[in-house]
Amino acid sequence: MADLSNYTPRPLPGTKVLRGRLVALEPLDAEKHGEGLGNAVAGPGNDDIWTYMPFDPVDNAADFINVFTALATKNDWLAYIITDAETGEVLGTASYMRQRPEHGSIEVGCVAYSKKLQRSAHASEAIYLMGCHIFDDLDYRRFEWKCHNENEKSRNAAARYGFKFEGVFRNDMVMKGKNRDTAWFAMTDNDWPDVKQAFERWLSPDNFDENGHQKRKLAEFRA
Repeated sequence: MADLSNYTPRPLPGTKVLRGRLVALEPLDAEKHGEGLGNAVAGPGNDDIWTYMPFDPVDNAADFINVFTALATKNDWLAYIITDAETGEVLGTASYMRQRPEHGSIEVGCVAYSKKLQRSAHASEAIYLMGCHIFDDLDYRRFEWKCHNENEKSRNAAARYGFKFEGVFRNDMVMKGKNRDTAWFAMTDNDWPDVKQAFERWLSPDNFDENGHQKRKLAEFRA
């Protein structure tokens, strides 16, 4: 067992923009990102994004940023806006949550991908960049992913990204008038080198054909 007697609390994520080849993650600026984020994930046609989220869909995209900002502030989330690295188009959002610097642990959550971002290399790079910031820049020990146990898409995404399933907290929450059992996933600093290498090999342009289709799946690079 590692000796942590001299362990010190890790810095909290700050205002650094996380830049990759495909996407950039910018700390939320309501004035700058509000309209773009609302158009990307709120309004008609996007209700399914919010099925398992802690608030109901917002019909008016223009009002979404007020609801989202209030929730992020109340719960002490550091919300990042995922933008296209080339065009600057807003594609979605993901937040650092459950920040426990004294333990070197943090969660990625409130992940909302636009239809364009879903199931894309851009989405994978966003999670990769958040992992790099936590493990490589800030030297955290643990990176968590939690979701409603019935949220199959989120469970599959967590496993695909390299988070390991750790169990289910039964009767964990009452959400929208219903019970939520919470599935827990995480990766640690010991897992990260292999996870990082797999991300980098998968994200390489050499792994995609001229139509942008992957040649090998991400999980194959961790096998």
